[in-house]
Amino acid sequence: MLSSRLSLLLWVFLVHVAGIYLFTRGFLLTRLSLSNSSNCEESNYGIKPTHKRAVLLIIDALRFDFVAPNAPWPRSPFHHDVLTLPHFSTRRHPEHSFVFNSYADPPTTTLQRIKGLTTGSLPTFVDLGNNFGGSSIAEDSILKQMKMAGKKLAFMGDDTWMSVFPDTFEPNMTFPYDSFDVEDLHTVDEGVIKHLFPLLEDPSKPFDFLIGHFLGVDHVGHRLGPDHPSMNSKLQQMNTVLTRVVDTIDEDTLLVVLGDHGMDRSGDHGGDGTLETSAGMWIYSKGAALTETKTEIPSGLLRLKTFPGCDKPHRSVQQIDILPTLSLLLGIPIPYNNLGTVIPELFWRDHANRLLEKALQINAAQIMTYLQTYRNSPSGGELDDSWKRIQSAWGTSQTDDLSGDSKLISLFNFTRVSLSACREMWAQFNPLLMGLGLSLLSLGFCASWAVYSGLAVVKHDWDIWLRPRLAGAARNAAAGAVLGAASQILLANSIPGVSALDFALFIAAIISSATLIISSPPKIDLQVVKSTPIILILHTIAFLSNSFTFWEDRIVPFLLVTSIVPYALKGFSAPNKRLRYRILGFSLLFATCVRLMAMSTVCREEQQPYCHATYFVSPSNPSPPAGVLYFSIPLALSLPYVIKRFLRISRSDVGISKTFLPLFFIPTLVSASLYWIMDLIQSEIELGGELSPTLRTARTWVARMGFGWILFAGGALWFLVPLCLDIQISVQDGKRQIQVVGYANAFGSPYLIFWTISLGLVYISTQLTGQFVLALATVALLSFLEVLDSYRDTKAIQAAFESSTPSFVLDAAASMSLSPPVQFADIIPIALLGLHAFYGTGHQSTIQSIQWKSGFMLTPTANYFFTAITVLLNSIGPIFLFALAAPLAALWNRPPLPTSEEQPEADAQVKGESTLAGLGVMMYYSALLLGTSVSAAILRRHLMVWKVFAPRFMTAVLELLAVDVAVLIGVGIGLERIARRVSKTFQRETASR
Repeated sequence: MLSSRLSLLLWVFLVHVAGIYLFTRGFLLTRLSLSNSSNCEESNYGIKPTHKRAVLLIIDALRFDFVAPNAPWPRSPFHHDVLTLPHFSTRRHPEHSFVFNSYADPPTTTLQRIKGLTTGSLPTFVDLGNNFGGSSIAEDSILKQMKMAGKKLAFMGDDTWMSVFPDTFEPNMTFPYDSFDVEDLHTVDEGVIKHLFPLLEDPSKPFDFLIGHFLGVDHVGHRLGPDHPSMNSKLQQMNTVLTRVVDTIDEDTLLVVLGDHGMDRSGDHGGDGTLETSAGMWIYSKGAALTETKTEIPSGLLRLKTFPGCDKPHRSVQQIDILPTLSLLLGIPIPYNNLGTVIPELFWRDHANRLLEKALQINAAQIMTYLQTYRNSPSGGELDDSWKRIQSAWGTSQTDDLSGDSKLISLFNFTRVSLSACREMWAQFNPLLMGLGLSLLSLGFCASWAVYSGLAVVKHDWDIWLRPRLAGAARNAAAGAVLGAASQILLANSIPGVSALDFALFIAAIISSATLIISSPPKIDLQVVKSTPIILILHTIAFLSNSFTFWEDRIVPFLLVTSIVPYALKGFSAPNKRLRYRILGFSLLFATCVRLMAMSTVCREEQQPYCHATYFVSPSNPSPPAGVLYFSIPLALSLPYVIKRFLRISRSDVGISKTFLPLFFIPTLVSASLYWIMDLIQSEIELGGELSPTLRTARTWVARMGFGWILFAGGALWFLVPLCLDIQISVQDGKRQIQVVGYANAFGSPYLIFWTISLGLVYISTQLTGQFVLALATVALLSFLEVLDSYRDTKAIQAAFESSTPSFVLDAAASMSLSPPVQFADIIPIALLGLHAFYGTGHQSTIQSIQWKSGFMLTPTANYFFTAITVLLNSIGPIFLFALAAPLAALWNRPPLPTSEEQPEADAQVKGESTLAGLGVMMYYSALLLGTSVSAAILRRHLMVWKVFAPRFMTAVLELLAVDVAVLIGVGIGLERIARRVSKTFQRETASR
C-alpha cells in the first residue's frame, strides 16, 4: 500500500498529466485530411504533357546556397563547396533549366516534406512527432494519380517513403535503405547510385516515375556540420551523379532535383529558420523547352528573396509548387488537396500567356474545389475568418473583364490567398479545451501550495494530517469523473470537440483539487507574505514576452545567483567564525560555478548577432573547444574526488562511498569521455575509411559498458548496502562502546550516492562540453547544500539562545526541532540549477538544438527504445537530475533521531521534509508550465507563436514530466530504501547494546 506521502506526489503527477492533456488537445490541433481524389473531368484536364516520364532526385537537406550554377551569387561562408551543375546551367540553356530557392514549410523534417511534396498540403506543428513513426498517406497524391493512370513507379533511398507509400512502387524497382543511421554517410547514396543507373540506362524504360532519395548530405550535416570537409566530398559526389544522370536520360524524361529541406549552421533542421526552410530546387528538360524566352513573364507572378550571404535577390517559390507543376507537365490531374501554384516559368510558352493562363485556371479551380469541400466538412468552421477573403479573390479571378497580365495575376493571387488562409486555418485552436487545461493547471498548483503550506507546519503527524484529506479528494474525484462523463453525454451537441474522457478528467481533477484547498486552506499572514517566492513569480510571468523567452538562458543564471543572496547575507550575522566562513565561502563557490556554467552557450536564431556560441568550436563545427577536449579525462577522474571531499566534511566518505566512487563512478565517467573522444576521432578521419567500422564498434561497446556498469552493477551494490556508515565497536574499561562514523549525514550521503547513478547516465549521454557543465553543476549543488546546512545551524543556534534554555541546542533531537524545516526558498536554487544545466549542456527550447547524435550511442542504427532513452537523457536529463536531487535539501546533514511515543519512526520528520522538497520542485516547474501555457494561449495569434511560445510550452511539458518522475523515483525508491536501512541499522545497534 502506498504511503500518504507517495499518494500525494502521485496525485500531483496525475493532475499535471490531465492538465497537459486537455490544454495540448486544444492548442496543438491537427488538420483534417480529405480522402477525395482528383480525376480528369474534375480537374479540367486538357494541357498537353511535355514529358513521358520524370526522375525526381531528392538530396536530403540540400540548402539553396549549396546550388550555384556558374556561381551567379556569392558563396555562403557556411560551406566548402556547391553543386555547380556545370553542363546545364541556366546561362547555357535558359529554356531548359531553372534553379529556384524553394520555401519548405516547417516543421522541416523529412516525413512532413515528403507529404508536402507528394500531396501539396501543409503540415501542422504537431505533425513533427510523426517523423519517427510515419503512417501511410491516405490523401490524394501524385503517386496515387500515377498509379490510377497505370504508370509504373520506381524508388530507391530513404526508407521513410516505404512507411507512407507502402504498396505504391513496383516490387522489382523498390530499393529502400535505413534512414536513421546518421553515422553512415555513404551506404544510402551508394545504394541509390547502384540501382538508379541500370534503370536509366535500360532501353525499355521500365518506369514512368522514378524517385531517388540521397541522404549523405543530411547525414554529414547532422554528424559533422555543413562546414566539414566531408561536405565538400559529398557535394562533389552529387555533382558527379547529376552529370551522369543528365548524360543518361533521354529527351522524354523530365529531371527534378531538390532538397526536401535545408539545414542550419550546425547542420540540423526541423524548425523554421531561414537556412532550414530554404531548399534548393533544379528543374531540367533535355528535350522539349520548358519556357519561351522571347517575351518576359509579368513581374507580378515572380517572387524574389535575398538569401543570407547574398547581395541580390533570387527567384523563390513554395516547395509545394512543384506538385501542380509536375502533374500538368506529365499530363495527370493535380492532387485534390494541393495548395501549391504552378511555376509560371515552366508554362510560359505556346504564344506566351495562353498556356500559363490555362494552367493557372486548372490550378485555381482545383484549389477552390478543395476549399469548398473542406468548408462543408466537420472542420469547415476553421475557414470562417478567411472565407470572405477567399471568395473575393476567387470572384476577381473569374471575372470576364480581365485579360492578359491582369488575368494571370488575379489567378495567381487567388492561389496565394488560399495558401495564406490555410496556413492561418491550421493554426486554429479549441479555446474551451485550452481553458479547461489552464483551469486545471492553475487550481492544481493552488491545491499543491495549500497542501505544502499545511504540511510545512506539521512536525510529526504526517499521516494523521494527510491521509483523510487525500481519501476525501479521491472519493470526490471518482464521483466527479462519473458526473463529468454524464454531463458530456447530455451536452454533446452544445459542446463540440470535447469528449466524455475530457470532461471526466477535468471534473475529477478539479473537484479533487478543490477538496484539498477547502480541507487545508493556506493561512495568509505577514510571514507568508514575506516568504512570497518573488523569483518564481518573475520567472513565470517572463514567458509573456518573446524576448524574455528566447533569452531565458541568460536570465536563469541571474535568478540563480539572486536566490543564494539571502543565505550569503545570513553569513555576515552567523554566531561564530566557522559558520560565517562556511556560508560565505560556499556561497562564493556556488556563484562561481554558476558563472562558469553560463560560459557554455548555444545560440538560437533570435539571439543573433548578440550571442556567441561556445559549446562547439563554431556554429558549423560540432566539435568541442580544444581545452574541453584535453581536460575531459582529468575531469572524469577528479569529479568523484570532489564528491568524496564534500562527503568528508561530515565524515561520510565511508561505507559504500569508499567502493562506489572509485570502482563504479570513475569508470563510468571515463567511459563517457572516451566515447565522445572516439566519436570526435571518427569525425576527423574519413568516415568511410578502414578504421571507421572498428571505431564505431569500439565506442558503442564503451558506451554500453559505461551504462551497464553504473546502472546495473552500481545500482545493485547501492541497493544491497546503501549506507555511508562505518560502525566501530570498542571495549574500554570493560564497557562496550559503539562509534558510528558518518552518523551526522546518515540520510544525505547514501542519497547522494543514489543520485550519482543518474548523474553517470546523464553524463555519458552528454557531449564533452556538457560534461564540464554537469561537473560544475554538481559542485554548485553540493556547495548549496553546505550553505543550507550552515544556514540552518545558524538559525537553530539563534533560536536556542532566544529560548529559556540555551543548552537545549546541544541535544541532537532538540537541535533538529529548532532547525527550520524545508522552506520553498530552499528548493529554488536546486530547481534553477536544473534549468541552467539544461541550457549549459547545449540546449535551447528549439527543435534544432536537439542533439540527435546522442541517439546512436548504444546502437549503430536507430532503435526506437534505446535511441529515445539516450536522446531524452541528453536533452531533459539535467532537469531530471536536479529534480532528483531535491530531497537532498531535507536530507543533507540530518542525523537519525531516536524514537519516541510521539514519533515512533526515527525517520518520520526527514521523510516528511523530503516529500516537501520534492513537492516544492514539482510546484516550481508546474508554475513554469502554467506560465508558458498562458503565454501560448494569450499570444496564439502572435507572429512568434510557433517559433517561440509553442516550442517553450512543449519544452515545459517535457520538463515537468521529467521532474514529476524524478521526484517519484527519488522519494519512492531512493528515500524509502535509505530510511528502511537506517532504521533497521540503528534498531539493531540499539538492541545489541
